[in-house]
Amino acid sequence: MQPEALVRDHTIYACVMGSRAFGLATDDSDTDRRGVFLAPTPLFWRFDKPPTHVEGPAEEQFSWELERFCELALRANPNILECLHSPLVEYTDDTGRELLALRGAFLSRRVHDTFTRYAYGQRRKLETHISNHGTPRWKHAMHLLRLLTSARDLLRTGTLTIDVGDQREPLLAVKRGEVSWQEVETRMARLEREAEEAVRRSPLPAAPDRRRVEDFLARARRASALQADPYDEVVQGVMDDRGRRQG
Repeated sequence: MQPEALVRDHTIYACVMGSRAFGLATDDSDTDRRGVFLAPTPLFWRFDKPPTHVEGPAEEQFSWELERFCELALRANPNILECLHSPLVEYTDDTGRELLALRGAFLSRRVHDTFTRYAYGQRRKLETHISNHGTPRWKHAMHLLRLLTSARDLLRTGTLTIDVGDQREPLLAVKRGEVSWQEVETRMARLEREAEEAVRRSPLPAAPDRRRVEDFLARARRASALQADPYDEVVQGVMDDRGRRQG
């Protein structure tokens, strides 16, 4: 089965991410689409396993196989968690709706470490660009402030909110270069301190509910194995033909 066919025929969840989901879209913003597909269980019986992710088939589209998606979400990967909480859901089937119902199972205080490390990496890139070119990439600075705000609020409330709400205009002012880099650095430092304080009293559990997620994945795989699949039909046809010849 071609990777594009896995996305086309077996997607369980699809959403819009990026600036449109964050409430930061402008006239020139792209539409970034993300999704999760459930590869048919019989494909795992082959030597060549299904891909863990697929780019395309449309532009700005990226999808993960369900197991890989769950693995990354359990590790509190920021991009994956934000995808799972997008306010712009374009498609879900029954399995996708069950995945969305599990969103809380993936959240834990581990987000402080993963969001902080991701933010640190992005900040280093910003500082390198300033060293090489004299000015920061203001769009990247805006999204870094958004990420740090999201992490702080998640740790405070236990809820991951994607849309920036009333922070839209202050953040877009950063994107337009209307805020000094010194002020941006001050905001970053304040958000980091507030996240550090929030993690100590966070309502989030210490670790995600791995067992609950694994049970969901096993049931999804089992249900897929029971469905009729072209690969099953080919294998059964070969076996029947061998039986007739032997008889």
